Amino acid sequence: MFRLKGEGARIYDLDALHVKPDLEITASYIPRVYCAILRTVLTNAKKMSLDAIYIDVGEGKCSGALYIAEILKVELNIPIIQTRNEDKLRFGNPVCESVLPLVEKMELITQSVLEPEAMKNDMVRCEPVAGFWGVPPRDFSILSLFPPRTHVFGWTRCMENKTPADAALEKVVHPDVPTVFFAQSFCQKTALTYYLARRHPCGLYVDADVYMGHSTKSKVQAFLELNGAID
Repeated sequence: MFRLKGEGARIYDLDALHVKPDLEITASYIPRVYCAILRTVLTNAKKMSLDAIYIDVGEGKCSGALYIAEILKVELNIPIIQTRNEDKLRFGNPVCESVLPLVEKMELITQSVLEPEAMKNDMVRCEPVAGFWGVPPRDFSILSLFPPRTHVFGWTRCMENKTPADAALEKVVHPDVPTVFFAQSFCQKTALTYYLARRHPCGLYVDADVYMGHSTKSKVQAFLELNGAID
């Protein structure tokens, strides 16, 4: 990333929405019942003019990314460079444990992929009243339901820590706060998400596909209210 930026390259995070979100174009390549994040990656790759794609296919991402990489190699006439981020040096989690609203926490963490300098070390830590465990959702609207004093756990915590393949850190939870365990529908991480939620003293398992429906948001809001996390 630093080398490419030093060469003046413009870098896009293909997980994010860069083009009209027409996921139907992916139906020619992968099933509709598939991770919405990877369908978004494939949509962006097909519709954007790119010079090369770097894609993490190791334990820090998922085997689904490996299969998408293989499809892109055939479908696109550009280099598809597979990488594996196995970094183990921990950089800490000041954002995950800060007083910032959860939406701002998630935006900072996801932006840090392209702009490591955007991360701040002067965060004010808070004691949590709620927890969000999981991956950054494709649809951030669910995050506005959480109180500012929400700590972030799961793969998102690993993401801020710059150790995406850190399985031990990903499994860390706070047993004393009500925690929503989230995964994208059809993601392999739903297994761990469901397992940890069932064993947490006050956990709620949630999975969502492309967008957060009203029923999902209502379920999360009711869970947080009933457990005293929000008024």
